[in-house]
Amino acid sequence: MRRLAILTVKDEGAFVLEWLAFHRSIGFSDVLAFSNDCSDGTDAMLDRLQAMGLLTHVAQAGPFPKGPQWAALNAAESHPLLASADWVMPIDIDEFVNIHLGDGSLDALLAAHPEATAFALTWRLFGNGGVIGHEDAPVTAQFTRAAPPGMAWPWRASMIKTLFRNDGSYARLGVHRPRQPDPARLDRQIWIGGSGAALPARHARAGLYTPPAPDQYREAQINHYALGAMESYVVKCARGRANREASAFDMSYWVERNFETEEDRSIAPAAARAAALLADLRADRVLGPLHEAAVRWRRARFAALMRDEPFRALFGRLLLTAPTRPMTPERLAVFLRHARRAAADRAAADRAAADRAAVRGED
Repeated sequence: MRRLAILTVKDEGAFVLEWLAFHRSIGFSDVLAFSNDCSDGTDAMLDRLQAMGLLTHVAQAGPFPKGPQWAALNAAESHPLLASADWVMPIDIDEFVNIHLGDGSLDALLAAHPEATAFALTWRLFGNGGVIGHEDAPVTAQFTRAAPPGMAWPWRASMIKTLFRNDGSYARLGVHRPRQPDPARLDRQIWIGGSGAALPARHARAGLYTPPAPDQYREAQINHYALGAMESYVVKCARGRANREASAFDMSYWVERNFETEEDRSIAPAAARAAALLADLRADRVLGPLHEAAVRWRRARFAALMRDEPFRALFGRLLLTAPTRPMTPERLAVFLRHARRAAADRAAADRAAADRAAVRGED
């Protein structure tokens, strides 16, 4: 059985080896990695990994009107690896599939739900942990505090990434879920959430979230290390977003993800099983020096950005800002009241606009 992960990267050489060792170890047989305009040697690392038979590398060149990630997904749709895959999952370099069943592998997840056609795994947002400088150490061991389950806000706390059966039920790839379902196949879709329960039928058609619930991570989750060290976050901000060319990171992105409410080390056993492969990759005569060069580049890039006032100010704000607190029930109630009122106002305005259009059509 072929399980394909689709990855898009730019200047992520310091993290590629850990990510690849982990996901190969849990059962992804193939990785289709797209790179674009790298300055830190990430593309050279991917070339070497391709020569070693550990992934397939496609170098992209911009411009990317809709962002490099969408360009990569569009290109992946016609790639032979997609055609031969039984299961597919587009996933980012800061996301790790964390399975809590059996040995933590894809085999264990698929065996638990042989009826499933897709697994909608919810993000668990891991905070910065007060780490300032980039450390050349596994991300999964450095950042171990995360958001609690069941948060209704921010809504990103319930966003999903989807591992789906590649049986022709969906015509297009998407960042969070497959798109353009075949109407004739919808009644055969069984989507399973991270709790292990089947999701409502509407999830087979659309939706980027699972319902917030205390057990939403019971069987599986996506560990989302979106922030990392403060220095790395500044470098990330300078790089820009992967799925929207003109969109930047800022303090709002940080505040909506920097949760450290609960300790979560559940990924440690799977990371330990990946350690041998990671050590082999680090010891490779080509990859080892390239990895070290990527780490040096990241530190030099941060130092250069500190000569630019906007980035220096951003770094100062990161140092000033405390970890984000989940909303109390009272505050959440106030927020949701305003959100529902706004939604009702928008719906009323849409109905009024439709009525006016109908009248004009009758005239």
